Amino acid sequence: MSTRQIPNHAALNRRASIRSMVGGSLLMPGLISQLLAGDGDPIATGIHHAPRAKSVIFIYATGGVSHIDTFDPKSPTGGRDGTGSDRLMGNLFGSQRNPRCGTEVSNLFPHLREVMDEVCVVRSMKASHFDHSEATLGMHTGSPTFARPSMGSWVSYGLGTVNQNLPGFIVIAPHLPYAGTQVYASDFLPASHQGTRVLPGDHPIANLTPPRNSASLQELELKLVDSLNRKHAVERPHDDALAARIRSFETAFQMQQAAPEAFDLSGEPEDVRRLYGLDRKTKGPAADFAWQCLVARRLAERGVRFIELIDTGSRPNWDSHGEMKEHADLAYNVDQPTAALITDLKRRGMLDETIVLWATEFGRTPTREGKNGRGHHRDCFSIWLAGGGFRGGHVHGVTDEIGKYTVENEVEVHDLHATVLHQLGIDHTRLTFRHAGRDFRLTDVHGRIVSDLIS
Repeated sequence: MSTRQIPNHAALNRRASIRSMVGGSLLMPGLISQLLAGDGDPIATGIHHAPRAKSVIFIYATGGVSHIDTFDPKSPTGGRDGTGSDRLMGNLFGSQRNPRCGTEVSNLFPHLREVMDEVCVVRSMKASHFDHSEATLGMHTGSPTFARPSMGSWVSYGLGTVNQNLPGFIVIAPHLPYAGTQVYASDFLPASHQGTRVLPGDHPIANLTPPRNSASLQELELKLVDSLNRKHAVERPHDDALAARIRSFETAFQMQQAAPEAFDLSGEPEDVRRLYGLDRKTKGPAADFAWQCLVARRLAERGVRFIELIDTGSRPNWDSHGEMKEHADLAYNVDQPTAALITDLKRRGMLDETIVLWATEFGRTPTREGKNGRGHHRDCFSIWLAGGGFRGGHVHGVTDEIGKYTVENEVEVHDLHATVLHQLGIDHTRLTFRHAGRDFRLTDVHGRIVSDLIS
């Protein structure tokens, strides 16, 4: 059974002290934080064992990144894949090994290759589906076919927040990936655990700054809203949606104080901006992703539990059916900022307690499609993890010589989720929520901890 907490009347009285509200931002989905157990918002009972990490930065590359051209380079001598119909196509970009740990990485990622001694590469992932939306849902929620809470929502529900002035789950996304907002939805979990979407740039959250000279009007508006909400809540003590809405008003006010500072990079030293590639001249997608990565570090510093960075989502994304050269520009946009994030976290002593997870929904075929493209491939692909107690400089799993099938140590999505939760101190079999007559969990009835990934 879930151990959710229902707000009591004393908790409702606390909300009478709310002093401001933020116009349109209050209507923004997910603009809600959560309190620790005992302070009015429903979360799970806590950590099951000593955690190795406190937060997650999830970098999601939407579209299906070719493992053969990135983190599992293959150079077949030519010929066909065994079906007698398709021509093989190896890594088009060349590759080199990290000089310290020996991990081989495509030349698309020279900066990431330099930090591979901090990275655990999994080359033996198996996708949950071969279509984009379903595989994207599988990677985010564990279910490729039914709406379920996202991994970020489960982490928020399991751990709560350490910063009541910011949401516990934030998604920085210039464009939405396949499957849309479901990738950060809370579904049947309490609404307070849904992700808050942020846009890269000077105004990441619309209407966050209150109008000038509006304090008195906001005071009157909020007193009226709070009075009506409390009266409504007394008659409906088990209404989670109402409790979440009341909490959203309070979070909105708190975010007026905390969020502008968290998203303001003007105080970052110039050497840090250069590290991420975010200098004064950088424009376009490269600048956007550099902003995402640097803000992710700042949010992790401020106690946000789960931060997801959506890489592109627009076309061209990583879905290179016709021309693999599309991968080159996309890799250029993300290579330096992603490597900088790992370097910056380590310099600040944060990497040990922060999981950096990079993933995509599936890989791409070892055979040619179109002129020089590749099709969808679910049977094996690559993801990687850094920090949070994962084994730096380690490669897990082996694929065959053309990158078509896993031959050693296959890892499924439920296994990945179980292992990430384990590093956060959560037993994936015990993090459950009662819904529609049964106990649901992120890993459904599957999942195993992949101990070989853990240092």
